[in-house]
Amino acid sequence: MKLPFRHLGAVAAVLFISASAQLVHAHGDVVPQAVDTTGLKNLGADFLPSNPYRKDKTAIRIGDSAYNQNCARCHGLGAVSGGIAPDLRYLPLGDEGDEVFLQRIRKGAVRDGRVYMPPFEGTLSQEAMWSIRTWLETVHEE
Repeated sequence: MKLPFRHLGAVAAVLFISASAQLVHAHGDVVPQAVDTTGLKNLGADFLPSNPYRKDKTAIRIGDSAYNQNCARCHGLGAVSGGIAPDLRYLPLGDEGDEVFLQRIRKGAVRDGRVYMPPFEGTLSQEAMWSIRTWLETVHEE
């Protein structure tokens, strides 16, 4: 059976909308993934105010994987945001960026009763959080 050209466009639009709806649903159905921090110095229970792993190669490797497993769905591959969440390449470097990063990753973000970012404290260890921050500094842009 031969479809007129205008029907092909309608079929394509329906397929695109169906696929997009599934992607949107999947975004809200994210389970945090455990991060293996073997090889990193144990930091204890009290959160440090600044990144103890800055430029540490092991932390960068672990942070790259941890970011991809837990952050990339919203913040984008390589920390390049697709518009859903902030582009993390622009976090300030050093202690200033550490403070912003640690507050948000630990406590999350809720506005008007809607969760924009879940809190990761209690899910990710301090070591995992700082390894993600260490990796983010390797992709930083001004």
